[in-house]
Amino acid sequence: MSRFGAGTRVHIVGVGGAGMSGLARLLLERGCVVSGSDAAPSTVLDSLADVGVRVGVGHDAATLSELDVVTWSPAVARDNVEISGAIERGAMALTRAEVLADLVEAQPTIGLTGTHGKTTATSMMAQVFAAAGRDPSRLLGAAVSGLGPNGHWGPDGLLLEVDESYGTFDLVRPAALGVLNVDVDHLDHYGTPQNLEAAFARLIARTPGPVVAWDEPGVRRAAALARREVTWVGSTGPTWRVGDVVLDRRAARFTLTGDTRLEIALGVTGAHNVANAAVVAALALATGVDAAAVVEGLARFEGAPRRFEYRGRWRGADVYEDYAHLPTEVRAALAGARAAGYANVTVVFQPHRFSRTRHLADAFADSFVDAGRVFVTDVYAAGEVDPGDVSGRLVLEAIRRAHPQCACDYVEDPRAALAALAALGDPGDAVVLIGAGDIGQLAGELVGAR
Repeated sequence: MSRFGAGTRVHIVGVGGAGMSGLARLLLERGCVVSGSDAAPSTVLDSLADVGVRVGVGHDAATLSELDVVTWSPAVARDNVEISGAIERGAMALTRAEVLADLVEAQPTIGLTGTHGKTTATSMMAQVFAAAGRDPSRLLGAAVSGLGPNGHWGPDGLLLEVDESYGTFDLVRPAALGVLNVDVDHLDHYGTPQNLEAAFARLIARTPGPVVAWDEPGVRRAAALARREVTWVGSTGPTWRVGDVVLDRRAARFTLTGDTRLEIALGVTGAHNVANAAVVAALALATGVDAAAVVEGLARFEGAPRRFEYRGRWRGADVYEDYAHLPTEVRAALAGARAAGYANVTVVFQPHRFSRTRHLADAFADSFVDAGRVFVTDVYAAGEVDPGDVSGRLVLEAIRRAHPQCACDYVEDPRAALAALAALGDPGDAVVLIGAGDIGQLAGELVGAR
């Protein structure tokens, strides 16, 4: 039986984060009494307050009411005063992983996982289920355009973005699973790529129902460790084959051929989005969704926030914002821009987390080959302590070593990127602001400036 029934009093520390805000909404709709806090005010906190979550700014145990459960963001330290205070008042302390495990046991769950693309794919699946006339619960990292917020409780199962960061998915046992990719990330937690792949393997192995996966090396290695049957999707099959791919500036089309043949149209571009949609389609079919609903739902998908999101025009260039923060993600976004017909792309890249930048700086060397001009800013800390010897210059130096002719520069302060862009005689036909930090805020200023 779930710990989260009608009237359960839950406090969430770090409620303003992408995942925790969705959890707050889901639990509220399930009937729980939800409160939460975060370090700074935000529009997310305002929107949670509007729907009935009691929110506070800052962390103060004296503000807590009587509670049944306290949970917290993985980015919050375990010795936080509100966590300690809630426990002293008799609340049960549950990690995010333990909360997710409880929710997954409460409803049949379809999970989408991978080191990138999870929010996009889960949003796609939500649209597919809506097209099929179903109302599932959902929990993911961003609002679903055309459907609603990132957290929702419904009667028809649970659609879950299965997150690998900090071992969050370690206790989750979905009924069915889509695996998008397994690239090197979160080595501050996992230590080695092999440990990361082993964690994905354990997730695959404990999934009792269908596992559908994109055919790429990291997923292949994880599946081999899991020693179980996997349905593969890819450009060469073997079970489902993607073909006839056409990429436009803000749309894509492809065919998916296996037990049946689907002609799929998307309102977003990029080969990575084609791969995400293909896994979603094959997984939806494997879990009993009608093919017509799959095609209709994917056609309704309008993109996920900050995933090559079109923001407007500036000095004749299209302006995009992208959440990419791994080398493969950056390369995929820019390759998508090139394939969509942009011949001259200017990029501002903000590295995310000191630990990630230290581990992956050299891997970014070839990520910007489809850009004409690159500006690299300093690192967005995302709560990490600055070690003093890691900056965006590590990424810039890696690019210059691999590509000495690259037109790339370092602008320490992201705000200075606006001046650097303004100084350009020609920004090209697209400007892409890339990173999982706050770099995307500049998009609004660019578009506003015209």
